[in-house]
Amino acid sequence: MKGRWVTQGLLLLAMALPSMAMAQPSWAEQVDARPEPAWAERLEARLALLEAGYAGEIGVHVRELESGSRLGWRDDEYWYLASLVKLPVAIELMARVEAGEMSLEDRLTLQRSDYVDGAGSTNWASPGSGLPLRRLLESMMIVSDNTASDMLIRHLGLESVNYRARHLTPPGGLGPITTLVDVRRHAYANVHPSAFALGGMDFIELRKRQSDAARLAWLRQRLGLTPQQLQVPSIDQAFQLYYATDLNAGRLDAFADLLEALAEGRALGTQATAELLGIMARTTSGERRLKAGLGRDIRLAHKTGTQHRRVCDAGIATQGYGDDARRVVIVACVRGELDLARNEQILAAVGRAVREAGAFEH
Repeated sequence: MKGRWVTQGLLLLAMALPSMAMAQPSWAEQVDARPEPAWAERLEARLALLEAGYAGEIGVHVRELESGSRLGWRDDEYWYLASLVKLPVAIELMARVEAGEMSLEDRLTLQRSDYVDGAGSTNWASPGSGLPLRRLLESMMIVSDNTASDMLIRHLGLESVNYRARHLTPPGGLGPITTLVDVRRHAYANVHPSAFALGGMDFIELRKRQSDAARLAWLRQRLGLTPQQLQVPSIDQAFQLYYATDLNAGRLDAFADLLEALAEGRALGTQATAELLGIMARTTSGERRLKAGLGRDIRLAHKTGTQHRRVCDAGIATQGYGDDARRVVIVACVRGELDLARNEQILAAVGRAVREAGAFEH
């Protein structure tokens, strides 16, 4: 008798499960239910014109934080995010500081294996130097220092950074984050797998070569390869193959979720949130991107990303103060054109389009 009641109970539960699942809409359904902003049609028209006059593709996600309304342009596609992935590194660091596990005044020892090509002053420090976490954080976020980034990733653990990123974004929203030196290894391994053995100092030397042809020649000589052993004929093709993976890539709407979690105090506590946003507001690596188009009366706490034929800018834009403040998350990337100046012009035009479409109007 008891077994029959258990069986009947399980049957009733099984019958109820579909209706229970229907009662809880999926993440995608919740997003679809968001109201379309009044400025959506105007912004879509501007973005269509911009992309028509651009040799590549434009990806944009714009979200009003107060209302939750949003607009996406190719934002559900996977985009290589470049140095935007440094934001989860910063959030993981601030979360550890907030938990009392470490202090921004703690020092990390710079190892010779930490050096990576790119901007920032960390490469000018000598091996064995003790650098404060605060300095590394600020250099990573403000000037996008790759060596500082890899030092922090080494200290925090890559698995912890990836867990933090997955926790703050929807399933499948972001691909795996790697170290910055591994970005180079994975890209140049498409020329030949032996590139995985190269270190940061090799990539610093490679960066000194001004053209792709000169870099390919240096790489062939450094690896001891004959022309016949090259698996692709150009650096450009090597990077295109790398971009076809999901490494350091993701959907722009998912990255906007990460920014929203930070802005709303769900990623960090009040003090850590304010400190990180303050650092992001001092970013200098994107003066010609979104910030140039938004105008001086809009404050932008953001992070930029730059790689071969890939340029991004993403952040929280705020107009006004106090109860009258209007906060808008903007994530914008372009891909295709080689000319950095042209790519930055497009991102500035995106910022201008967001403002003029009315995203900051109450």
